[in-house]
Amino acid sequence: MRVLVAEDLYLLRDGMVRLIEAYGHEVVATAATGPETLDALRTWRPDVSVVDVRMPPDHTDEGLRAALAARAELPGLPVLILSQHVERLYARELLADGSGGVGYLLKESVFDADQFIGAMERVAGGGTALDPSVIAKLLSAGSPARARGLERLSEREREVLALMAEGLSNQAIGRRLFLSEGAIGKYTTSLFGKLGITEDQDSNRRVRAVLAYLEQR
Repeated sequence: MRVLVAEDLYLLRDGMVRLIEAYGHEVVATAATGPETLDALRTWRPDVSVVDVRMPPDHTDEGLRAALAARAELPGLPVLILSQHVERLYARELLADGSGGVGYLLKESVFDADQFIGAMERVAGGGTALDPSVIAKLLSAGSPARARGLERLSEREREVLALMAEGLSNQAIGRRLFLSEGAIGKYTTSLFGKLGITEDQDSNRRVRAVLAYLEQR
């Protein structure tokens, strides 16, 4: 894969470059500011980009804004966002266009090489990869999952949807829950129906389900 790494901290940026290349992928460009990131995304159109949320010049959300601007121009451009803290709004904004190819991980996930590279590869393939901490926050006391239609889901369907939000395939979800892939397929079909998500050639049903999971009433 051709990868862009956008991170203003040199040591972390260099470490990610080395890690990505160690797994056999090519880092075609790096960036250290929001404007540099947007320019690089437009120029290189990489197979996947790893982008820090907070970057110069203002250290607010320049990286996220650059990624969203690039995806607006290049729909489906795969982007994996890194953040120091869990912010549900970031995940919602990334998923809002329903096209997939997005991820949101905490920076500490980079230290788990297999998890980080696996998430990057899922995003490059058009899937989603949300940090388990984002999912946990949605289900924690004081921040229950109250997205439209979620109250209709069974406990098992919620478990399946939470793992779907992490970006796992039906086969991987089955392994995690000790169920057959066929059983997971039935649960996903059921939860799609309860969420009112029908077959649509122009959108990704799994992404739309995850987006419903993140949206509050």
